[in-house]
Amino acid sequence: MTHRILIVDDEIDMLRLLKRSLEPDLGCRVETASSGEEAFAMIQEQRFDLVLSDMKMPGMGGAELLRQIKELKRGIAVIMMTAYGSIDSAVEAIRAGAYDFIAKPFDHDTLVFRLRKALERNRLISENIRLHKAFREKESFHNIVGSSPAMLKVFETIRMVARTDMTVLVTGESGTGKELTCRAIHAQSERRNGPFITVNCPTVPEQILESELFGYKKGAFTQASSDRQGLFQAADGGTLFLDEIGEISPAIQSKLLRVIQEKEVKPLGGTKSVPVDVRIIAATNKDLVKAIEEGEFRQDLYYRLNVLPLRLPPLRERREDIPALVSHFIHKHADTMGRDPLPVSDKLMALLMELPLTGNIRELESLVMKGLLFATGEMMEPEDLREVLASAPAATTGDSPAPDLTALPYKEAKEQCLKGFNDSYVGALLEKTAGNVARAARLCGMERQALQQVMKRYGIDPEPYRHK
Repeated sequence: MTHRILIVDDEIDMLRLLKRSLEPDLGCRVETASSGEEAFAMIQEQRFDLVLSDMKMPGMGGAELLRQIKELKRGIAVIMMTAYGSIDSAVEAIRAGAYDFIAKPFDHDTLVFRLRKALERNRLISENIRLHKAFREKESFHNIVGSSPAMLKVFETIRMVARTDMTVLVTGESGTGKELTCRAIHAQSERRNGPFITVNCPTVPEQILESELFGYKKGAFTQASSDRQGLFQAADGGTLFLDEIGEISPAIQSKLLRVIQEKEVKPLGGTKSVPVDVRIIAATNKDLVKAIEEGEFRQDLYYRLNVLPLRLPPLRERREDIPALVSHFIHKHADTMGRDPLPVSDKLMALLMELPLTGNIRELESLVMKGLLFATGEMMEPEDLREVLASAPAATTGDSPAPDLTALPYKEAKEQCLKGFNDSYVGALLEKTAGNVARAARLCGMERQALQQVMKRYGIDPEPYRHK
């Protein structure tokens, strides 16, 4: 679509000169108005991307025209020009919402450069809004963003499996959105009005996990001072989501298999089984077939879980969704970080599109948050993430292979990843606030005490940042 610029000036010769020179240089359509009143009437009836207006004019001056344009809330960029090029005039215009300010007499190349910059900013903002609107239209999938063929196939599968009551196994790399997918299946199923209970299997010790899942009777063990209902019973009539199912022990696997087969649970220390009406959705980033071959996972349980398989594609297989995801994360985090929803420059978007993003959506979200944090201009640029990318693990920059976290136990690998993120993210906050923890907490939307707990856990000392 050809850009449309409206030039407003009471000097007719200036209008003719600018129209004649700017149309070929910018490849756009230029309209002119010799007064603020005429200009505002045209803006109400026609679409314009940019207004270049003189500040001092008889009748409605540039400041009043700017105010009325802003009240229309159409996202039109306004650049002010004046022969009275004082600092006060520039500050007044910028505070009132002008995108830029240029003093007469001006250099033609400088004017063209500033107009191009303003038009590019408007284009990026419009694209940002369009992508965010497109995402909102997909909200029926409960915050799952994507329109690529790979994700359309996922949405189709979600619709299909949601109509049944069978067990679902969702597989995919870490950070591909397995929990969101499981929630979407529940939300579109006949059980949508029932409970949706999540169990993060690896984070619960085996002995506790068994009692959490199946419940216990009074006296079953030393601390069992009363009967307690398990999560299977709590999820009755709804869905139980077993996250990272591949990490549970053989003993729990055996009991879980019995529950799926018999549709009843026996609490620890109990003699009678209790019937339960629960749909199980499980998720894993582990290769369960390989785990079966290595004797780590029961084959019969795998077949019970894998009745309806659903594989989530990694981000490298759906790169065309990255712009929409970036827009979603900008709108998701901008307000809590005290920022406007900044547009992303074409250069930065191209960079994000090429990154390996081995952490998938979770890694992309982290990069967007850092971009919002570091950005100093009116849009996010590659320079805003240069330091982050330079200090990122090789897997992110693509310079060398990533460390093999699978060689570590789950908890150690998870802790290593969390420490790296917190060192980078909290360190950047403290860098920006010169070690002021209270300000850093406000920037990231946390309570000061909560941020202090994170810093204590990961050994982050604010003192060095106070002396830089």
